[in-house]
Amino acid sequence: MPPTLGEGPARSISSVASPAPASSELAEALRSVLEPVLGTGLEVGDVQRMPGGSSRETWAFSATSRRGPVRRLVLRRDPTGAPASGLVLEADLLRAAAGAGVPVPAVVASGTADSALGAAFVVVGHIEGEALPRRVQRLAADTGTGPALTAQCGRILAAVHGIPPASVPGLSGGDQLEQQRGLLDHLGQPHPAFELALRWLAENRPARSGEVVVHGDFRNGNLIVGPDGVRAVLDWELAHRGDPLEDLGWMTAKAWRFGSELPVGGLGTVEQLVAGYEGAGGGPVDRQALTWWETLATLRWGIICIVQALTHTSGAVRSVELAAIGRRVCEVEWDLLAMVDR
Repeated sequence: MPPTLGEGPARSISSVASPAPASSELAEALRSVLEPVLGTGLEVGDVQRMPGGSSRETWAFSATSRRGPVRRLVLRRDPTGAPASGLVLEADLLRAAAGAGVPVPAVVASGTADSALGAAFVVVGHIEGEALPRRVQRLAADTGTGPALTAQCGRILAAVHGIPPASVPGLSGGDQLEQQRGLLDHLGQPHPAFELALRWLAENRPARSGEVVVHGDFRNGNLIVGPDGVRAVLDWELAHRGDPLEDLGWMTAKAWRFGSELPVGGLGTVEQLVAGYEGAGGGPVDRQALTWWETLATLRWGIICIVQALTHTSGAVRSVELAAIGRRVCEVEWDLLAMVDR
């Protein structure tokens, strides 16, 4: 079974749920892995599970040491029983991204399943702001910052694509179209609209724009946003080496508009995104090629919907959220039929 992949309306960094019964045990495990970094005599408290997130656990907590004041931190951890993930690689990506000027949470600690936490994990600094897509859209509408946010996303993507690939060893690569074709074949489910889209994509493939570090899931829902703009880019678990237009095409996919007519995350226009990207040193954006990548992004989201539902029905990870995502497959089929017919 392929790994589960995160869906859009994940969570706001500033919103937390009620403490879980096992929070005291988790606090002790966190103290164990953080004391070597933050110093002895560390106290961990206010451990709370954050809502959302279909493939990773996210916890907010506070840490106090003799070295300084209380720090608000966030733990991301693989759920119990989930396949081994790339959270350690994700921590390396966050460090490299910070060095390239990408706004990201600061990495405090990371580790493998051999740690006291019992799973691969990364602990980062807390960043205040909104991450729930519809709240981000309302914030942009209320403050009139949608166009500025969209252009800023373009600038941030230019910085992402400026990360030296050699600084993050272990990133995967490969042909994204062939990977999606192979994944759909592996799933063994008949979806004629998806097959038609695959044929259209193969017949209309544009020239490659080069190979860079691609975030892989850059969109509204994986950004922490405040009145001053984007404060952090989250969820680097799907990062890889690839064509830079892949990120721009994913950002413009219909799935991440959340009911808005504005094509870039429900925040702004493609023109604003491209202007920000090219103005910040990103390569020239061929609009026809961008449309191709948007189509591939739509197909990819449909396949993710199948994977998420099967992750639940197979019993690998029992989740109503994962099960509910399966209903969106038919929506994607409709969208793809319209896209390949234009």
